[in-house]
Amino acid sequence: MLGRLNHVAIAAKDAEKSAKIYATAFGAEISAAVPLPEHGVITVFVTLPNTKIEFIQPLGETSPIAKFLERNPDGGIHHICYEVPDIVAARDTLIGEGARVLGDGKPRIGAHGKPVLFLHPKDFSGALVEIEQA
Repeated sequence: MLGRLNHVAIAAKDAEKSAKIYATAFGAEISAAVPLPEHGVITVFVTLPNTKIEFIQPLGETSPIAKFLERNPDGGIHHICYEVPDIVAARDTLIGEGARVLGDGKPRIGAHGKPVLFLHPKDFSGALVEIEQA
């Protein structure tokens, strides 16, 4: 059921500025900043040969990333995202195994235009996990 690592998300006060070091120091390709109002974030992706790094910054004061940055003013790893072949089947299996899905349990469209869900960090050794339809 678990597919490849899609990305590691890092919360930052300025996603574009944070991503630029990967372009200048490593020559990595970085995306334009994209606001995602439904998630309360602005995203910038760094493309690596085997995965991506997603820099996320708050979009508005009610953004969950704003709260994360209040607790972690220097930013930090926010979540990891894995691909799954069937997000609804994966959700149902995870719930059956005792994992908690955040929100209403219905997939929402994420930064890549695909359905995503977030899983409670207490069920995954303290890591917030996102699953994304492959």
